[in-house]
Amino acid sequence: MAKEPGLRMETKNETMVLEFVLEGFHVAQHLGKVLFLVHLLVYLASVTGNTLIIAITWTHPHLQTPMYFFLRSFSFCECCFISTVIPKLLSIFLFGDRAIHFTPCIIQAFFFLFIGSTIFFHMAAMSLDRYLAICKPLHYPTIMNPRVCFLLVFFSYVLSFILITGVILKLSWLSYCGSNVIPHFFCDLGSLIHLSSSDTKSLERMAFGVALFVLFTSVITAVFAYSNILISVMRLPCAKDRQKAFSTCSSHLIVLSLMYGSCVFIYVKPKQTSRLESNREAALVNTVVTPLLNPVIYTLRNKQVHQALRNALSRVNLQK
Repeated sequence: MAKEPGLRMETKNETMVLEFVLEGFHVAQHLGKVLFLVHLLVYLASVTGNTLIIAITWTHPHLQTPMYFFLRSFSFCECCFISTVIPKLLSIFLFGDRAIHFTPCIIQAFFFLFIGSTIFFHMAAMSLDRYLAICKPLHYPTIMNPRVCFLLVFFSYVLSFILITGVILKLSWLSYCGSNVIPHFFCDLGSLIHLSSSDTKSLERMAFGVALFVLFTSVITAVFAYSNILISVMRLPCAKDRQKAFSTCSSHLIVLSLMYGSCVFIYVKPKQTSRLESNREAALVNTVVTPLLNPVIYTLRNKQVHQALRNALSRVNLQK
């Protein structure tokens, strides 16, 4: 792989890389301004949509339930997640500023993986919430009380922090003496491992193990929850009740499918350096498409959120 100009530090026997160059997308050379505008609009729409969900579920008295507590925290994570990647990508499109120093690159990789892992643990908690609400309705208020909801969210952050900190610390100890071109649009873990001149076998095994644990903990929880939900719903005598139960879960299932599909494709492989080119396109689903679709999916199919939005708009109109 070719070397790009960048900051390097001379040592006795080798030159250490102090700055990386994000390759981005080749088409950006010709359509930079167009891609900047498209991604800027997507970014603003995603942040606005998720912020709106946070505001509505925080202020509306009828949305103070465990389901919307998890959705509020999930939307906050989505705002943070897209903000770890898109601002730098916009800078690449508009100014061609592809350079990123070693420390900011490691920090970006940490927050991308930390928030991403937290989102998956949130999805597991949301699956469990739907299972208890539909399959154990009498015990639901007792089990899923505010303290339990807070602890589930809290441990989502803590567990993600512990897991990802170990991976990133090991990553930061690697040496980079060859090419400094990252074949991605952000500081991707697999790309950074690929560029290192150190022995990365132990880190690859560690990253693979963490990815397996995060993804499959969430997947197994979701499969358990929704298989039980399906059995319970099919036993309902009234077709209207079955339709209502399915509608409350369909939004969550759509988001699960999008996230699990792309992340399993990217991260669940023993060798992180394989399929780097295809990873770049798949990563767009997580970093751009999913955070944009989440507010649409969760609001369009939710009558309570519709009503809360109408009430909020009515109050605004009355004030005017």
